[in-house]
Amino acid sequence: MPITRSEVNTNTAEVGRTETIFTIEATPVKFGAGAAADAGWELKRMGVTRAFVVVDPEVHARGVAAPILASMRASGVTLIEYHDVDTEPSIHAFAHAVQAARDSQADGFVAIGGGSAIDTAKVANLVSTHGGEIMDYVNPPVGKGVKPPGPLRPLLAIPTTPGSGSEATTVAILDIPELKIKTGISHRFMRPSQAIVDPELTRTAPSAVIASAGLDVVCHAAESFLSRPYTSRPRPVTPDDRPPYQGSNPVADLWSGQALRYGGQYLRRAVESEDDVEARGFMMLSATMAGVGFGSAGVHIPHSCAYPIAGLKHSYRHPGYPGEKMFVPHGFSVIVTAPASFRFTFGAAPERHLMAATFLTGEQYAPDDREALPNALLALMKDVGAPSGLSELGYDESDIPALIEGAFKQQRLLAVAPKMPGEADLEKILRESMQNW
Repeated sequence: MPITRSEVNTNTAEVGRTETIFTIEATPVKFGAGAAADAGWELKRMGVTRAFVVVDPEVHARGVAAPILASMRASGVTLIEYHDVDTEPSIHAFAHAVQAARDSQADGFVAIGGGSAIDTAKVANLVSTHGGEIMDYVNPPVGKGVKPPGPLRPLLAIPTTPGSGSEATTVAILDIPELKIKTGISHRFMRPSQAIVDPELTRTAPSAVIASAGLDVVCHAAESFLSRPYTSRPRPVTPDDRPPYQGSNPVADLWSGQALRYGGQYLRRAVESEDDVEARGFMMLSATMAGVGFGSAGVHIPHSCAYPIAGLKHSYRHPGYPGEKMFVPHGFSVIVTAPASFRFTFGAAPERHLMAATFLTGEQYAPDDREALPNALLALMKDVGAPSGLSELGYDESDIPALIEGAFKQQRLLAVAPKMPGEADLEKILRESMQNW
């Protein structure tokens, strides 16, 4: 059954009192071409002597990781490499990484790759440090939502795709095949200790990977910018009850707005040419910016829909993605419902929807143009080769009830939606998203 805004956080909030506080926390970031050569220096600075290094196998095969690993070894750090990283990892893949991390006796972690590699390192760090099972920490109602009792070991995140922003966030996403759903683990202790964002690392990334990752950036930024104001949430009883996703606020707006601008200016170029390091660099920077923005404000309806879209079926394969695995890349699963979602939320804050569209396109819009943001997104999606709708991903109208059920399980996301959807609203969003063009 759908949740309503009045039902969100009632057990951890002061009834009748609204929030007056927001927080902005960000990973320290070293950005620029060649920055990855500093990996060894950064590990030594953090006091790491024995590192569990999660390396995306495709990144390793393309030779991207080798100089980074050499830098770390040259600094005297012992490395335990781990390459068993799934694209869009499942809970079982995470469990293997947790066991390997436990066996490694490492005092620090490194992730080299996209969001899947960074999320794998986050969960391996969490569970090997504090024990328990992965499902203990998974967000309710899917898991128990146990909060880690203390900080984790240092984690150095080195993204190689301009997308997830995981280097800047508290979140790790996983697929639970038995439940046919994706969900997440989120806590402030999971934010990486340091990130190195080096545009040169994207040179060999396929265009389809850049497209999906970049659309994830754009959707992160739009959802964050359009999330309900932090002042509309109930005030938590204790600071520990304050959620990571707090709603839009003035500082998150700055990060999200600039990420949207960069997405509109550079994503098409970044997809078109692997040698356009300037465009891919700005998309790398926008991914980190969007990560800071949504790490404070949150994401909502498109991401809530994306998790069942990615988890319910594994029958889609994008021809431009490496490997033979059948799955929906995260950025495509997110963006496919975004136009319809933002049509639905337009009435909650028309001026902010129009501003988001202007960030993306540089154009000005009429005050009642509810299609401005959907159309801006659809144009970008078409230009970078995104799937045309849910039907292209293998879904039809008979799947809508299961998708709705999966979306409503993402309560931590829906809690910051600018307009809370009911079952009929989600049904309309999903029907509209079957064929976007």
